[in-house]
Amino acid sequence: MSAVLPDGPVVAASRPQRTLKAPVEFRGAGLHSGKEVLVVVRPAEAGTGVQFVRMDLDDHPTVRAQGSNMKARQRRTCIQDGKAEVYTCEHLLAALYALGIDNATVEIDGEEVPGLDGAAVEFCRGLREVGSVELRAQRPIWSVKQPIYVREGAASLVALPGTGKLTVEYHLDYPAKPGGALGAKQIVGFELSAENFERDIAPARTFVFAHEVEALRAAGLGKGANPQNTLVMGPEGPQANALRWDDELARHKILDLVGDLANAGVDLDAHLIATRSGHGLNMALVQRIQEEREREQEQGEATLDSGLDIRQILKLLPHRYPFLLIDRVIELDGFQRAVAIKNVTINEPFFQGHWPEQPIMPGVLQLEAMAQLAGVLLLRKLENTGKLAVLWSIDKVKMRGAVVPGDQLRIEVETIRAKPQLGHVRARCKVGGRLVAEAELKFTLLDA
Repeated sequence: MSAVLPDGPVVAASRPQRTLKAPVEFRGAGLHSGKEVLVVVRPAEAGTGVQFVRMDLDDHPTVRAQGSNMKARQRRTCIQDGKAEVYTCEHLLAALYALGIDNATVEIDGEEVPGLDGAAVEFCRGLREVGSVELRAQRPIWSVKQPIYVREGAASLVALPGTGKLTVEYHLDYPAKPGGALGAKQIVGFELSAENFERDIAPARTFVFAHEVEALRAAGLGKGANPQNTLVMGPEGPQANALRWDDELARHKILDLVGDLANAGVDLDAHLIATRSGHGLNMALVQRIQEEREREQEQGEATLDSGLDIRQILKLLPHRYPFLLIDRVIELDGFQRAVAIKNVTINEPFFQGHWPEQPIMPGVLQLEAMAQLAGVLLLRKLENTGKLAVLWSIDKVKMRGAVVPGDQLRIEVETIRAKPQLGHVRARCKVGGRLVAEAELKFTLLDA
């Protein structure tokens, strides 16, 4: 049992976003599928985040590494958007996050990221070799203000207010099994910095207990596992390679946790205490963080340095009262994502004639609000200056709930594809965290 708490840089102060200087390739077999896969990590512009592009599928669909795309899978992290998914991405995401590489386009010709060394050393080495560069936009920071707690059985994960940086403490506790199966109790703590991640966490390999192997193989998992990338823990300890640390298992759990936290899309100022937790609870925490960030934005508690006020909106959109349906843009993530609010009041002109005895905001106006925010996102690009974003098609429309006077409509738009004369976005409207409408919108960009 040990604790590792080396010094590292604080993250409470805002910093510039970063991307790679040049592309870097990784090739190898997936730990679970056993399939040979090529990954090319390319530079990306500010606000892109980390996005995976499935080069092996028609139309090369994109899956963004974010909390809403995380899906529960056995023994691995999975992100999915529509029918496209990418799994076992946590080690690559951890390396990107720890090295402060916020924006990258990851081209992959299969569904699983290569396992390589079973840890993150090779990913760190490759990313270090090509280097990174600062971008003009600032990296979002989010500080835990009140404890956030997720639990499943005996496993728990708690996020507490931090001291200007991210610190993690992991309590590993595997009880011994009947028949001589090894038990393990380990505690590790560390402060996130690029240096101590590479030295103390990245080399920690994935592991499995010997009594689990048969069941995992029966489930079709672990086809790419071998003694070089996976520790198999038997009654007497690892069956092949020696442990790199006595607490290597707990260190690998922290590696996985950092990779899953990367899906939050922010630098975290928090102290995390994890007890027997895994990917499922990591995902639950990321999604709770996203919910809390949304709540702060809706209640006006969040810093809105990346948004637009009404005067800035009017400079981008041709719409004017009474048809301008956005009050404020509260979040802009490059050209990839935007969030806005619309305060719905009884004074809206459409309530005079639309069910005046039972006023409900028309669904078509919710779609119009989505379209206007998409226009803001598309027209921010310098190459689109002086153009109009004209709605071309609306697909996958679902109206899921009523919007009434007194509601604050939260509008979210995310870019699916952006070309010089075409924009394709996914949009949602929420009230108090409840989804009320969603659609996919396509635009053609015309000269004004």
